[in-house]
Amino acid sequence: MKLTPKILLEGTRLTGKTDLAFALNEHPKLVGERRYRYHSPVISAEWCGFTPHPWGRGLVNFAPEEEGLALEAYRTWLRLFQLLPHYSWIADRFHVSTQVFQARENARELDFGWLEEGLAELGFHLVLCWRSKESFAVAREERLKVSGNPSQYDDLTPFVEEQERMRERVRASRLPSLELDVSTVGPDGLAERVAAWMEQTGGLVEPGPSYRPGVGRGGSAPE
Repeated sequence: MKLTPKILLEGTRLTGKTDLAFALNEHPKLVGERRYRYHSPVISAEWCGFTPHPWGRGLVNFAPEEEGLALEAYRTWLRLFQLLPHYSWIADRFHVSTQVFQARENARELDFGWLEEGLAELGFHLVLCWRSKESFAVAREERLKVSGNPSQYDDLTPFVEEQERMRERVRASRLPSLELDVSTVGPDGLAERVAAWMEQTGGLVEPGPSYRPGVGRGGSAPE
């Protein structure tokens, strides 16, 4: 059968979501045995497309007056997924990140029930990448070697706190979800665990007529 995994990767910064996304797009359980490389269907709500400068605003950190623009973008993404249902998608941050940021920074509770309903019908699965509190410092040292904006990592407390808010949102989601500990495992090992979970929950192929959104929620990563 055609492989059409649809995965939303969530997590705070320093949890290796982007590296995991790339590793998933090379994993044979998710993409089959490739003989050559081609473009990967990875998207992100972190794209700062609302402002003409680096580290600007986008679907996660939009300003209050940009809320209509952000919601329209989410509706557009959902519509695109619906128009191309027989394809694989991986999102490096999506609506959970938006909910957590907007609740913290703008005291705004966004109801994405309509979005999750559409995503569930298409077979999207949700993976929360998280790390132990003690491991954030080591992750920061690695990130500082390549970061173009190192000052954002001066204080790790916001990341630890945001991680807990994300966990609450993910556990309340109607999508099948997995909490993935990234503290001591590299991208390839994590991709293997996600692939095994997707296989166990039937997330690698088209949802059948008996598919019930939410079944499999709260899973743990296969060892």
